[in-house]
Amino acid sequence: MYHRIMVPVDGSATSARGLDEAIELARLTGASLCLVHVFETIEFVTGFEPAGVYFNDVLPVMKRAAEKILEEAKARAATAGVTADTCTIQSLGPRVSELAIEQAKACKADLIVIGTHGRRGVGRLMLGSDAEQIARLAPVPVLLVRALEAAGKSATPA
Repeated sequence: MYHRIMVPVDGSATSARGLDEAIELARLTGASLCLVHVFETIEFVTGFEPAGVYFNDVLPVMKRAAEKILEEAKARAATAGVTADTCTIQSLGPRVSELAIEQAKACKADLIVIGTHGRRGVGRLMLGSDAEQIARLAPVPVLLVRALEAAGKSATPA
């Protein structure tokens, strides 16, 4: 059924729910995972810092944080007996959704699994939805996994 599942991860609880679902699907189908983390460097440029500070201090910290997120996701997959490759993408402008779709093509994914907050109304309008854009534009099927709160469940046991 599925051979290669791409999972965008960002270290959030919502992303972890998507990762858990992808791990289970991969375990059941014998698929491997392609774990992707996109970090948007332009968000941290104020214009007041010298270029040297940005390139020598800020950017390396962002890269290490991205690598840590991917290492933890890969370890989670390995614990379940699922193989996973990782990819860090530094965004300098394109939307995260566009970069994720490009990576899905590059890693030959036949499914994308992504966590979503399930925002509606003004929250969706103000924050946008990378998950929605991926679902609209992806060349392969997309499984959206809702956050616990969006799915009507509490994050803590009752």
